[in-house]
Amino acid sequence: MNGVRSVTTNQDSIHKDLEKTVRKYARTQYMRPIALHTQEAFEQAREKILTWAGQSDIASIPVVLDSGCGTGESTVHLARRFPDCAVLGIDKSEVRIGKSGDPSHAGPEGIPANAFWIRAELLDFWRLVLDDHWDVRYHAVFYPNPWPKQSECTRRFHMHPIFPTMMQLAPVTELRTNWEIYAQEFRGAVGILGEESKTIPELASLRGIRAELSTLQPDSPETAFERKYAAAGQSLWRVMVNR
Repeated sequence: MNGVRSVTTNQDSIHKDLEKTVRKYARTQYMRPIALHTQEAFEQAREKILTWAGQSDIASIPVVLDSGCGTGESTVHLARRFPDCAVLGIDKSEVRIGKSGDPSHAGPEGIPANAFWIRAELLDFWRLVLDDHWDVRYHAVFYPNPWPKQSECTRRFHMHPIFPTMMQLAPVTELRTNWEIYAQEFRGAVGILGEESKTIPELASLRGIRAELSTLQPDSPETAFERKYAAAGQSLWRVMVNR
């Protein structure tokens, strides 16, 4: 398959603990202390966005988040799709984020002025964004690490304590993955969280949340992973979440 591995897993269907885990974390507050380096990165990103917009109120600036942006190719595509938004690519890898803004990602049009990148740990960064009341219009989560072993399931975003925070960030979240089970679990977790939101005041913004799963056949791949997976003939999956 052109040297691109498909997901290898010892799990043949949705994880048996999905519902129990999502309900548990919907009813608890994630209290891990924010790391200093992520707080500093957050302040840097905030300042970049304020400077671009020429404003002093972060809550009045429309933002798009590209979480786990890798080398930043997807951030460029999103910046062109959302020209009126500040588009922020976030990745924890120093090597990958060091390649962001590479002109080879942009073609003759160049890097859009509304595209920015920051190296940060996602879980803490998302909490800071939510607490600071950013106006996130769209959240891209393209090809996250699937943690495919059953024993690793609580490292998947939808089975982690961060999931309620993640779902409150934006009215539209788009997940892309090359593992169908991950997509099925993510869609299921959204539905469970929506049920929990009916009785949990802190999750009131998630009432009515819904998720749709579909196959993805990109005419123009937006990430290096997407290009490799498509070229290898792998099936790609998309979950669109709206609230």
